[in-house]
Amino acid sequence: MAKAFKATRRGIIGTLDPGERQLLRKLFEDIIELLEPAEPANADPLAAMVGVDSVAVTPSDSAVRRLLPDAVRHDDDEALEFRRLTERSLREDKIGTLRGSALLLESSPLTLTAEQARMLARALNDVRLVLADRLKIESDEDAARLHDIDDVADADDVETYLALVYNFTSWLQESLVQAMFGLKDK
Repeated sequence: MAKAFKATRRGIIGTLDPGERQLLRKLFEDIIELLEPAEPANADPLAAMVGVDSVAVTPSDSAVRRLLPDAVRHDDDEALEFRRLTERSLREDKIGTLRGSALLLESSPLTLTAEQARMLARALNDVRLVLADRLKIESDEDAARLHDIDDVADADDVETYLALVYNFTSWLQESLVQAMFGLKDK
């Protein structure tokens, strides 16, 4: 069973059991799959190097739109232009963070530097965004409705299982962030 992250002189330490590490790796893989660009990189070497696409479209999957929201509101043309200029590099950054975080899960217990902790916190945040979308969490009330779901024995449908996973990743991220604050005091 997972133990909350703690700030120590050696770094931030946390313990996950093998099943929890496997679950997180699978979640990271699923989000990587969501984020993989449908189109290959631009044929222009300079454009490919800086991550600029020749065209952009708003993602059809609502979870991907949560991960990659429009940067410009109320102007679809400007939003698409900004997406064209930034989305590929943002996708690649998120994919790198998720892959790096999956590698961190190979050690037990987890002993993280401040930089590794920030990376894992970002990956957990992306997991929570996707789960929140799938669970239709739009408000604090929606989140509160799921907050008390904490017993695996109650997981008799997909929504309850997703709520358990959402609550676990939320707790894990919260303990990690608290430990990051504690590391500053060490």
